[in-house]
Amino acid sequence: MSLPRTGPPSPAVPAKPRSRRCRPGAVLVVESVAVFMVMLDNLAMNNALPDIGRDLAVGIGGLEWVVASYTLVLAAFLLPGSIVGERLGRRRLFLAGLAAFTLGSALGATADSWATLVTGRIVQGAGGAALLPSSAALLRQVFPEDATRARALGLRGAASGLGLALGPVIGGPLVERFGWQSVLLINVPIGVGLLLFGAFFLPYAPPCRSRPWDLPGQALAAVGVGGLIFALIQGPSEGWTDPAVLAGFTAAGLALPALLAVEARAAEPMIDLSFFRDRLCAVAALAGFSTSLALFGAIFFLSLYLQYILGWSPAGAGLVFLLASAFIVVTGPVAGRLSARRSAFRPLLIGVTLCPLALAGLAGYGEHARYAEYCWVLPVIGVCVSLTFVPVNVIVVQRVRGPRAGMATAIAETLRELGGVTGVAALGAVLNSRMRESFLRQAEAVLPADQATALADRALAHGPAAALAGPGAGAVRRWFHAAFLDGLHAALYTGAVGTAVVAVCTYLMVRTPATAPADEPGGLVRPTA
Repeated sequence: MSLPRTGPPSPAVPAKPRSRRCRPGAVLVVESVAVFMVMLDNLAMNNALPDIGRDLAVGIGGLEWVVASYTLVLAAFLLPGSIVGERLGRRRLFLAGLAAFTLGSALGATADSWATLVTGRIVQGAGGAALLPSSAALLRQVFPEDATRARALGLRGAASGLGLALGPVIGGPLVERFGWQSVLLINVPIGVGLLLFGAFFLPYAPPCRSRPWDLPGQALAAVGVGGLIFALIQGPSEGWTDPAVLAGFTAAGLALPALLAVEARAAEPMIDLSFFRDRLCAVAALAGFSTSLALFGAIFFLSLYLQYILGWSPAGAGLVFLLASAFIVVTGPVAGRLSARRSAFRPLLIGVTLCPLALAGLAGYGEHARYAEYCWVLPVIGVCVSLTFVPVNVIVVQRVRGPRAGMATAIAETLRELGGVTGVAALGAVLNSRMRESFLRQAEAVLPADQATALADRALAHGPAAALAGPGAGAVRRWFHAAFLDGLHAALYTGAVGTAVVAVCTYLMVRTPATAPADEPGGLVRPTA
């Protein structure tokens, strides 16, 4: 099979930082740690979810919003964040995003209600959305050569993937020792330290006032994505025919096609559709989206499985993911070097092939699974993360040149974050729907239909503790565990089938050579065959 190269070297354009304090190594460290922290909070809360559900009296739907509120806002504002960075200056936006992320962490850590916690997560997500595209643009500025830039972006990608994998590992012991609030509170001193180092070391990046805001595109994207995620999360508990759920689907169905029409006609669009006409950029974006969808959703519910079903402590459940984290540390830099030397599609093909294998493997275990039986899946997850996310970053940067490189990176990262929040929502919809059916089937065998329905409603809306009190709690607990396992297996198999289809599409789309990227005046990729 002949794999396409990701593009010839581009002419170096040395950055001109305002201060001599700008040191590329220091910039890479500051930005990698910041990206690590932002990505860590995608999954660090997972092992805290049972404690949050008990303390704040929320069910699985409410717990999904604790995670989805962060990733949804992060995804929705990544593309606007790239535009704001161009207009206001990337250094300034990076520091502002870091400050907002730190503030949101402090707000969430002091929350005494579900609404306050979700508000803090929203502020965190907005800060992360400002920080991520600015960090990639600043790295392109201080690493102008293709080879060093690819290595730097590879390390940044490895930090991103490591943050995802270490989220449960770090979050679990913190929850067990200091409470779920500590998962957010730990970000505050780290964020303050990064602000001080960033203010000293980050280079000046002049703003570009000519880039318009594209307010119609931003509004349509927020309404379309927000409506879809809202409907997917609320549907299983409120009912798919509930007016609010139908309104969410309707909003998404109207806003997302309108977004494509608006962006196709805009002179300076937020989402330049030329990105998707480049076949290799499109397949890289699809691979990142689908892998995030599958792995975010799987890890979210695996954390609940380890504690609800297997009875692990938060720390023990977190340490389960340590093996995956170790493989990300080892394979992340390797993926960066492989992507820089030859075609980045070789490691990408391996990564997307491993994803359905990992999901199908996890679906094979039940209520009495032992760590020695399923631990083989964790290295597969670690290698999958590195061999997917790192090559995606390298492909996009090397295929898109010039002023639109920041926009292209933001599109790829937006799709990755959208994949994560869609994974929690879509796989959660599968899990909750199957779980409700299974619970009702068991309960109606011994209870009147109205009592069985009320019991199922309490379990889904307010968590298992609300449904397990009183006489017969042992039987209800068995129903809940069996129903959760049925839903979990259905969700994992659904993800495995979907990612297997994407793996086949990736192979078919990159098996023939593609034309090299064009260094056009606008920096857009030229459509390929």
